[in-house]
Parts: sequence; structure tokens; C-alpha cells
Amino acid sequence: MNESGSASDDHGTVGPCVGDLAEGELLERIFPRLPHADAELLGPGDDAAVVRAPDGRFVVTTDTMIHGPDFRLAWSSAHDLGWKAAASNLADVAAMGARPTALVVALAMPKHLPVAVLDGFADGLRDACAELAPGCGVVGGDLAVSDVFMIAVTAFGDLEGRAPVRRDGARPGDVVAVAGELGSAAAGLRLLFSRGVDTDGVPSAEAAAGLRRDHRVEVEAQLAPRPPIAAGVVAAVAGATAMLDLSDGLALDAGRLARASGVAIDLRAEDLGADVALALAGGEDHSLLATFPSATTIPAGFRAIGAARTGAGVLVDGVAYDGRAGWDPYRDWDDASG
Repeated sequence: MNESGSASDDHGTVGPCVGDLAEGELLERIFPRLPHADAELLGPGDDAAVVRAPDGRFVVTTDTMIHGPDFRLAWSSAHDLGWKAAASNLADVAAMGARPTALVVALAMPKHLPVAVLDGFADGLRDACAELAPGCGVVGGDLAVSDVFMIAVTAFGDLEGRAPVRRDGARPGDVVAVAGELGSAAAGLRLLFSRGVDTDGVPSAEAAAGLRRDHRVEVEAQLAPRPPIAAGVVAAVAGATAMLDLSDGLALDAGRLARASGVAIDLRAEDLGADVALALAGGEDHSLLATFPSATTIPAGFRAIGAARTGAGVLVDGVAYDGRAGWDPYRDWDDASG
């Protein structure tokens, strides 16, 4: 930070810090950047938003991202953070078979954080909604001061008259299918932890930029994922019996679906990609795992990777899986920030 109060972030942006502006000034700056929701009746500016719920019900989910265990400013651009905050919550709505309608976003930020980061974050929210869930927008939120940068997003969705697709509906004989990638985000995270650091092991923006050039698919799958949000409604319409978002890894999340449904989930290794171990144990792909009755045509965008069977737990080619289950921030966080 220089004497005038401006600051330069890891990406070379110079300008005022969050602490240099009043809350009202910050809100006036970002409101024009945020996307409006088609379902919005009353947006930001009042004590609460008013959003249409034509179905009479709504799906709601919330998630937090904290600097350190969930993201590193040395690796993620502000746009990445806004994009990922939206995408991860949109995927949870999609996993219920609902169409995302609105987001509420709360930020707790250090005073020294450049305002340009807030601008980029708002742009990331806008662009993710436009690409992944057209018609979804930001209808409200909150700003607060904190020593640690924290992001909290609540997402809403419309079931459009359909029953929600829960985790407990799979039955023996159902086809297990996935829409989206398996293991790509974990591959990106592995690259960042191993090669996105300086000689002292500290997260490095320069090293991350080089990785993004050389391994764009994997690194962007981690920093700015593009989950198949529209596939959630497609699966529901096609008769999916169970579905969830693969946020913590295929083996871990398939195990959750298996327990909820009282079945075994038997995965075929040959359908999990070149790196089977990473596909099973890696997290944050935000793909959609669903089950369909065997007589149902699997909808476009999904591919079969196994079957539900009588029994319990997760199997791979008929053998109980006992390997690493997935991402656990309490176990896998290395306590660094960056």
C-alpha cells in the first residue's frame, strides 16, 4: 500500500482499498455490475428482496468460501472468485432438479483489500450467471469487515411444478450416470499445490499464471469451474430417481447417495477416465451424479458410469472401494493462505 491509500493486488491492479470507501459507496459501485434476476420483484436497496416463486415452493442452498482453506488470492483472480462462488451454489440448485433463479451474496473483507477485487468479483458473478444459468441474478446481500476474506452465497431455485430430485430415490438396477468432468478440478488443485508456489512453497501468482497457460483445462476446472447447470432440469424431466452435486469427490458423494438410498453404487473403472484414482478421490468438479431407471433413455449430457445394486457402499467393478474418499478441508487444508 502506498501513502495515498491506494493498493496493488497480486494481479497488478492499483486503486483504492475497501477500507477507503464507505459501505454505501461500495454498494453504489458494485450494484451496476451485478446481474438482475428474471424472478426479481424487488432487488437490492431495501431491507430484503422479493422474488417470484411461481411453483409455490423454492429450493434454497448456501455455501461459504474462506481465504485459505477454500481459495488463495495468489491463485484466483477476483473474477474467478465471483464465478466459482456462483457456480458452486448454482450446481447445488441444479442437483435438486431446479432452475436457479436468484443469489444473495455476503462478503467479509479486510480493509486493505483493493476495491478492484470487489469489482472483479461482481463481474465474475454476473458472467457466471449469464453463461451457466441465464435469468438468474443477484438480489441482495451484505458487506462486512474481517481480517480474513470470506464469501457466503445463498442460491434459490424454482422446481417449476416438478418434485425435487433427492438423494434417497435410487433403486437396485438403476443406471448411474454423470454430467460433467471427473477429476479435472482435483488435477488442477494438485498442479497448483505442487507447482503454483515459489521456492519457499508459498502460493505464487506468477507460477499460477504459468500453469494456467500450460494446463488451462485442469487449472480453470479448479479456479473457475463450468458445471452443467442446465443438466439438472434435464435429468429431472427425464425421470432421475436420485441426484447430487459432486463437490467433494465421486467416491465420497456416491457413498452419500448410496447411504441415503439404501443401495450399493457400483462404478465401472473403464468409464471414469484415464486417471481412475483422481476421478474417484478428487473434489470440486461440481458435476451432477444421477441415477435413472434402467428402462429410461439417459438424457443428453449424461454418460453411464455404473449401476445401483442391492447392498451398501461404493464398489468399483464389483469390489468394495476402500481408497481415499475425497476432499475434506479439515484433513486436506495445509494451513497456508497466499
